[in-house]
Amino acid sequence: MRIVDVKSYLLPKTPPPVTFRWRAGLPGSDDFDEPMVLRIVTDEGVDGYSEIRRGRIGLDLVERRLKHLLIGEDPLLKEDLWKKIWELDRIEELPIYALGAVDIALWDITAKVANLPLYKLMGGYRNAIPAYASTVTFGSIDEYLAVADQCLELGYTAIKLHAWGDARRDALLARELRRHVGDQIPLMYDGSAGFDFQDALYLGKALEDAGFMWYEEPMREFSIASYQNLKTKLDIPLLVAETSDGCHFNSADFIKFQAGDIVRTSTGLKGGVTGAIRIAHLADAFQLRAEVHGGGLPNIHVACAIPNTTYYESLVFENPVKRDPLVDANGMVSAPQSPGIGWTWDKSALEESAAIIV
Repeated sequence: MRIVDVKSYLLPKTPPPVTFRWRAGLPGSDDFDEPMVLRIVTDEGVDGYSEIRRGRIGLDLVERRLKHLLIGEDPLLKEDLWKKIWELDRIEELPIYALGAVDIALWDITAKVANLPLYKLMGGYRNAIPAYASTVTFGSIDEYLAVADQCLELGYTAIKLHAWGDARRDALLARELRRHVGDQIPLMYDGSAGFDFQDALYLGKALEDAGFMWYEEPMREFSIASYQNLKTKLDIPLLVAETSDGCHFNSADFIKFQAGDIVRTSTGLKGGVTGAIRIAHLADAFQLRAEVHGGGLPNIHVACAIPNTTYYESLVFENPVKRDPLVDANGMVSAPQSPGIGWTWDKSALEESAAIIV
């Protein structure tokens, strides 16, 4: 089997129905770029698909660099191609969200050839996993409490806050939410790298007192020493290495230097399926959890393939709350059972809908 073509489909910009942001200071949904679908074509009629979230950057990378690297290669030699793209990253400094796009499509091909859903090809641990409701930033404490009530009524069994990026205001929100939902509902907090050390410490102590399950990315992750220092002063588990470059190499440093208690893994930010699985297995070797970041079909497969993750992340970005269509009434997400990843794209539909095809 050989790769004979690589196609890129730039799709129309389709922002969410409401404007949202993760916290003050970060770009919101009105800044979304057009997505791009990547299609790897083989000489045996088995194609693989993936997505790059910022499509115009993706178009450039595929046409200028990746297509020439891939054509003529064996798509089943994923480790070889992962290493070649990792070498290319040394020169290109590939965006973290683009580093694993080819790898995802190659795993789609491999699972189709094996006639298995991806998670079973990867080893398979479970067929379904509970989802937590991951909020965007809402306007007030009262609105957050109302959103939490709706999430629990819809079947979600855990809630993660993205809040305002104000340590004292967010601490008050955390305390009020805990009082509102009681002691039995797992709660998490994601800082989206909004704080310096002092504010991160203040908020961490408040989350600790409120019994939160984890404290995620309070600071930018380029200073492992800062996380190491924060960990010595808090008992709440720190969830780290979400947006830091370096895939499993960087995660290993967080673990070695005891700068976190849980590591992030994902197909979207950690080098595709190959990178995500490397991180999960690395964490497992140290008896640590590797929580899967973000939604989508590739991440469902990873979450169902590994034993050391607890939830699927399901975005809640509007009030009234609408349950993610991938989440059932019991708050569970089931892995697709068709061969491959389970994308619903096909060549004809992409050609009809794409704004640009190269």
